[in-house]
Amino acid sequence: MTALQSLARRVQALSAEHDALTTALDAAATEHNPGLRAAFGVGPDTAALLVTAGGNPDRLRTEAAFAALCGVAPVPASNGRTNRHRLSRGGDRGANSTLYRIALVRMSSDPRTREYIARQTAAGRTKKEIIRLLKRAIAREVLRYLTTPVAVPDIADLQPARQAKNITLTTVAEHFGVWPAVISCLERGTRRDDAYRHWLTAA
Repeated sequence: MTALQSLARRVQALSAEHDALTTALDAAATEHNPGLRAAFGVGPDTAALLVTAGGNPDRLRTEAAFAALCGVAPVPASNGRTNRHRLSRGGDRGANSTLYRIALVRMSSDPRTREYIARQTAAGRTKKEIIRLLKRAIAREVLRYLTTPVAVPDIADLQPARQAKNITLTTVAEHFGVWPAVISCLERGTRRDDAYRHWLTAA
């Protein structure tokens, strides 16, 4: 029991340290580039992309250069019968991992990404090929955030606007096909999705 209690205290201390560091990392990434942090599916690990881009993102003159730097540039893998590409194994693996997690979040909760996956699956692409395409597209979007200032709207009005229209979190969640906790995160600013604001305005 003494050993278990000691282990539990260590777990609690490490968990608290992890939460504190994640909060600090999130705050730094948000302050440095709020537009990137506000993009759909982008979490505190945004810092990996910021570090990859460096202090002078203007040096990344093309989307292809940034994609290669992140390891998401398409690599030819064709033979005499097929014409295809494969996942790249080069580039910054931290940035690559971040793009992969963003892709997974969008695959699970972004309606536009789900529609895209359905189209690509119908076209005969495998899951790996679809993820490769998504990561390349996300890298293109990320580069725009890194090189172009983006105004991020305030989120303080979202919850009052929803409550003024007597719309519950459950109703919103059912419309977007997500858990109510996701909508709560949007209203608290820990996640961003402009689609929610547009829907709430038109509701």
